[in-house]
This record gives sequence, C-alpha cells and structure tokens, in this order.
Amino acid sequence: MSDDRAALTALCRFGLGPRPDDLARLRSDPRGALLDELARPAAIRLDDPQLPTSQQAIARYAAHQRVVSRARQQRAPGEERAGATAVALRGEAQPGMAAPAMGGGSALSGKMSAETAPPGMTPPGMAGIGAGPSPDVPLYEQEVAARLIRVHDALVGFTERLVMFWANHFAIALKDGPVRSAAGPFEREAIRPHILGRFADMLKAAEQHPAMLFYLDNNQSIGPTSNAALKNRRGLNENLAREMLELHTLGVDGGYTQADVTALARILTGWTVASADEDALHGGSFTFAPVRHEPGEQKLLGRSYPDDGVGQGEAALLALAAHPATARHIARKFAAHFVADAPPPALVERLATSFRTSGGDLGELARVLIDSPEAWDAAATKMRSPQEFLFAAVRLTGKPDQLKTALGQLVAMGQPMWNPGSPKGYADGSDDWLSPTGIKTRLDVADQIGRAAGATEPLALATAAFGATASEETLRAVRRAESRPQAIALLLMAPEFQRR
Repeated sequence: MSDDRAALTALCRFGLGPRPDDLARLRSDPRGALLDELARPAAIRLDDPQLPTSQQAIARYAAHQRVVSRARQQRAPGEERAGATAVALRGEAQPGMAAPAMGGGSALSGKMSAETAPPGMTPPGMAGIGAGPSPDVPLYEQEVAARLIRVHDALVGFTERLVMFWANHFAIALKDGPVRSAAGPFEREAIRPHILGRFADMLKAAEQHPAMLFYLDNNQSIGPTSNAALKNRRGLNENLAREMLELHTLGVDGGYTQADVTALARILTGWTVASADEDALHGGSFTFAPVRHEPGEQKLLGRSYPDDGVGQGEAALLALAAHPATARHIARKFAAHFVADAPPPALVERLATSFRTSGGDLGELARVLIDSPEAWDAAATKMRSPQEFLFAAVRLTGKPDQLKTALGQLVAMGQPMWNPGSPKGYADGSDDWLSPTGIKTRLDVADQIGRAAGATEPLALATAAFGATASEETLRAVRRAESRPQAIALLLMAPEFQRR
C-alpha cells in the first residue's frame, strides 16, 4: 500500500476525511495517528458549559410547556381557533404535529422554514401559541454547532467516527419535546464517556437515559399487576425491551422469543423519568418508580431474575451485554460500518472474539480493527453517508461556521443529526444512499459548498484530498471546470471523495 493510500485510508475509512495539511502529516505513520487518538480518551468528551445537561434541557422544556399551557388557558376559545386556522393557512405545523416531510432534489437556500427546518427544530410560527420559540430550537442549534467545530478540529476523527457509530447504534429520534431537548445531551452523557470503555456501561447509560426512556415510551410502561396498574389505564409497553434485544444487544437473529421481549418489558417497568414539574431537584433525570414495577421473578433467555427493584433490570443488562449473540451482532455491524457492507468473515470473527474475551472492552475492539489487515486492504467501496460527506467537505474546505446552511443540507440529504426514521438508526449500506434523488441533492450541496469556498485553489484541494491517488479523470474534470466553484463541486462529487 502506498504512503498516500495508507494515510487516506486512515483519514477516510477510519476518520472524517483530510484537512489541507493532514495527508502530509499522516504519511509516515497512519496507524500511529489512529492509536494516538485512542490514547486520549478525555478528548472524546464534549464538555461545554454553554451546553445544558439533559436534566437542565428537559426542565427548560417543561417550563416552556407550562407557559404555553397558561397562554392557551388565557385565550378565548374563538381566538385560539382563529390562531390555529391562521397557522394552518400559512402551511405551518401546529403544536404536536410532525414536521413536514422533506422534499428532495431542490436547490438549497440555507434559510429556515417549515420545509427546511431540521426535525427537532421549530421554525418561526411553529412554536406554542403566544409563548415564543420553544427552547429546543437554540439548544439543537448549539449542539449541532459544537459537533461541527469538533468535526473540523479533530486531528483524524477516528474517535468522532466511533461516537457517530455508537450514537446511531443506540438511536433516538426527535419525536417530541423531551427527546428533542435531550438528544444532544444523550450523546454527550450516554455515548461519549463510554466510547473506549465497557459496552455494558454504555448499554446501561443509554437505556437509563431520559432521551431513550421518552423515545421508546418506557416512561409510560406499567406492570400489569403493579400497584400503579390498579389506578392507571396504561399497561405494559414493550418498545424498549424489543429494541434492546433486536437492535442494541442480541440482534434480530439472536435467539430470543416474544416471551423474552415480554419478560424484559416487565423487568424494565418502573424505569422512568422524574417529573420536572413535580421534582425541582431531580426532575428530568432517570428514576426508578417501585409503584409501577411488575413484582416477582422473571425468566429471560432461560435465566431467572429475582425481583430486586432496579437491580433486576441492571442484572439483565449485564447478562445481555455478555451474551455471545451480542458479540456477533456488534462485531458484524462494526466491521460493516468501517470496512464494507459485506465485511470479511475473518475480520468479523476477530472482532467478535475480542468483544467476548475482553468483556466488551470497546477500546480494545477499536484497536483490533486498526490492527486487522483486512481493514486496510479492502477496496474503497463504502459510500459515505450524508453526514460523512458533509463533514469531510467541511474539513477539506474549512467552512465549519455555516451552521444554518449545514442544518438545511443535512435535512435535504436525509440525515439530520439525531433523527432517523426508526429505532434502527440511519441506514449504513451504500445502496441506501445511492438513489437518483439522493445523488442530485448531493450535487446541490457540493455546488453550494463550492460557491462558499470559491476563493480556494481547486487543484490544491485535490492534492490535499487525494494526494497521488487522484484519478486522471478527476484531475481533468477539475482543470476543465468553467469556474473555481464548479471545480470544487466536481472534486466533492468525484468517486474518490464519495467512497471510503
């Protein structure tokens, strides 16, 4: 493998793409650059005093909802109906309605509107009646801005890619206020601290996080024979249990049954979020509610778990984290994300063995990936996801400050931050991002980035992006472009840039 190809493999397959001087810096020791990032776990955290904790964000949202409720109560019924009618006539979503579906393929303006607002943000006119903008709007923007800065400044971006992988593995979506407010904190609190730690610790942090409990409705789950069941019409909710088994641990072919889903759901009853309205000290944080918990012993995957309150669920999570099926599921998904949609079986087996023998040590899993020859020798066939494409373009062109534009671009390409269409997370296969509309939208984004970076010398960017690996066809297209912005757009759409 040539020096340039090895360095680009480190920067693109494992990292976030090269900045103008990164290729020269990594030529001498690309593996060492990746290992160096793993040796600095404190740098993975995103500790910004301007970013609230999930507890603070949920409390802010609850306070806003109280203001909305009071404003509605003070309005005459006729006025409220008139206000709602006016909102509908303007084509805006009313409170509680889903954001409008994103249309693909059109040119991007970067302006915030009902059509281009990232899910989880409320454009003007969509906030609660008479209450001003919802607090999740600036919070979402602040969280995304912090990621863009981190993406641009990362030396290689391997640990940031690990964050992206695990945040998508434990996917949440911005379906309502509490989840919207806690989406950024979820990544900062449940994912980042455990990227190089034990999988069992990340599993517990993710499943007990308010964002996950709200997203999968476990805050509404009540044991069928619990004390709360006598006074509450709600019953058992299996969402969290099902996704925990199918997506987060064992995998769809992990050998569990519907009876196991139900048993785990019963085990997890009582896992909820303290009310921000009723508890000023702990509101918005995880809590265990014994009155909702299904009493008695439960059998999961052939093992009995005595009723130990919250400890019953935590014991179940430890067993799931250590299950051989979890090792296989994680190993294949990890290899498919970083190397190829159909990863080499030898690599998958090596990763699964590492996961089992290390007790789910995720730092060791990352090191085994780096040390595996298959991870370096595989051809660059993996299509960059929209986020990976945009982040690589930001690093190459040096434009991390275009926040509103970046938000609109991610929405248009179908991958806004923290908002997949289901608990499965965003698709990770190349074919999922290869639709004609998707490619057309990428071209629109590349054109917009090219115009923003039009003062840059395109051939210098090509050298920074590809080194000696650039194809003659790509270089010819860049040279023959009618303008610098067009040349940069063509560079960003080149196969060498789209694949990793």
